[in-house]
Amino acid sequence: DAIAVDEWFPLLREVMDAHRRGTRHNIHLAEDGLLHAGDGASQLTWMDAKIGDWAVTPRVGKPVEINALWYSALRTVEGLARRAGDGATEAACAADAERARESFIARFVNAAHGGLYDVVDSPDGDDATVRPNQILAAGLHHRMLPNDAERDVVDLVRRRLLTPAGLRSLAPNHPAYCSVYEGSPAERDASYHQGPVWGWLWGPYFTALGNAYGRDAEYRATLVAALSALFSERDIRGIGGIAEIYDGRAPHAARGCPWQAWSVAEVLRVAWEEGLLERR
Repeated sequence: DAIAVDEWFPLLREVMDAHRRGTRHNIHLAEDGLLHAGDGASQLTWMDAKIGDWAVTPRVGKPVEINALWYSALRTVEGLARRAGDGATEAACAADAERARESFIARFVNAAHGGLYDVVDSPDGDDATVRPNQILAAGLHHRMLPNDAERDVVDLVRRRLLTPAGLRSLAPNHPAYCSVYEGSPAERDASYHQGPVWGWLWGPYFTALGNAYGRDAEYRATLVAALSALFSERDIRGIGGIAEIYDGRAPHAARGCPWQAWSVAEVLRVAWEEGLLERR
């Protein structure tokens, strides 16, 4: 607790202020309280593949997961400010968080088709492409959506993106969908976030599922079955591990890094938080 208040809080406060002031690549806090990021051919989110001057998934505008994380960060720093006795920072973060929550619900909820927009206010308008980024809006500790909207997100992601290996990076009915990650370096980069399954998304998916529907016996059984199958069926070269990505189509062959730290870390995180690992 002392470390969080004395060491982390001043640094986090500066991070929040830097976003409010604005920084490189047109990263700034818009008037509606949502974060805008990107310009030209920049690729600033985790979907960062770039071939020469071509950003495969630029996502310029207000990306859904960035704004979900912004809200969670505001609430986290608000709490730290309260413990540190910094009333001005606490009030500023609380006000920004409430403004972000109202704008997020108004702008991102896709009432016509369910779930959330992937990016709003992009150069081409609001992007309703079905990607897994929206799962973070239901999979964080501090969240903005009402429960029915969280269930819509989980249901859409489960219906369109879920595989035995994790979540696809793009819905199969999209014209740009690539079911197999293969070919030259340029061909692989072009498909990197256009269909392959990413192992790290297991973590936010199961956290979101529990947040939306509750953590009852059925939830626990589903989690245990999925993670048991993941480690047994996705065994890499005789050593249990989780790869960076898998093909979007069955049999979901492992690709990329064979033992990816963030894939393993997110699975361990959700297993720990849901009580599946022994605590010592």
